[in-house]
Amino acid sequence: MKRRRFLAGALLPLSAWAAKVQYPAVTPRALVFPRDYGAHPAFRTEWWYLTGWLEGPLGFQLTFFRARPEEQTENPSSFNPRQILFAHAAFSDPKRGHLLHDQLAARAGHELAQAETERTAVWIDDWSLGLEGNRYRAKVAARDFAFDLALTPSGAPVLQGENGYSRKGYRPQEASYYYSQPQLAVRGTLNGGEITGTAWLDHEWSSAYLAPEAAGWDWAGINLHDGRSLMAFQMRAKSGGIHYAPPGVTMRPLRWWKSPRTGVAYPVSMEVNGLRLEPLMDDQELDARASVGTIYWEGAVRAFNGATEVGRGYLELTGYWQPMKL
Repeated sequence: MKRRRFLAGALLPLSAWAAKVQYPAVTPRALVFPRDYGAHPAFRTEWWYLTGWLEGPLGFQLTFFRARPEEQTENPSSFNPRQILFAHAAFSDPKRGHLLHDQLAARAGHELAQAETERTAVWIDDWSLGLEGNRYRAKVAARDFAFDLALTPSGAPVLQGENGYSRKGYRPQEASYYYSQPQLAVRGTLNGGEITGTAWLDHEWSSAYLAPEAAGWDWAGINLHDGRSLMAFQMRAKSGGIHYAPPGVTMRPLRWWKSPRTGVAYPVSMEVNGLRLEPLMDDQELDARASVGTIYWEGAVRAFNGATEVGRGYLELTGYWQPMKL
């Protein structure tokens, strides 16, 4: 753990004479594979977001974030922070009743942290997510849990939005490139024991800030038991209500839970396009102030059509503590 905390503390400020970075715009284009499996370091932000259900039932999450700082120098030193990487891992076990989580941060480089551009291969220290042949592999050694999982896709990537161009607001620049790999078959080890399950992987990158009117977002990714999948999100307005939602998406709070630690209330049960989402457990709040600077709720949920369970997945609720800043 000492090495891990050193990595988190090694992010030094840029010099006063650093130049402003010009980020590329996100405009409609065809995603190209396998190239777009890899990192896109010219863009402002990027993330690989893996969530899933394991036998138990248990929930797990692993996210790698890549950020390109707004100001950079031409200093050729490998200590010049041209790319910053963050990672979050979380584990939901109803027997414990609260979320277990850990987080890392580091500059890219020195073989300790990197995001490759030609394939999915991102890591910080001994945490990693990579595409090896036709399977992903996720490895985490956190404070309170460890997993090593192989994840096999059931088909080609699902292009979100307009063929992978996903609008997040009404302005042209408020968009991302976004694809998903739902229905991943999971097999591996959890804390040394064999485990199986089903997972979902999102890969998204953008140059945009969150719209100034938006406080945060609600997102759900559900693997349906019949083999289909459902992804839905909405951007909530700072003034209340919904700032932006894609056509055909409706998300409505059904029940709220208040965190005993932060006092933040989250709609942990929601109706999403006619399905009722119920959490594996209420307390799945994640305090990420030490890395990306925010607190949010991110947890395993079941999807019901009436009284029948029709799927399982994850629900993410941001901006309820404070308005999000990307």
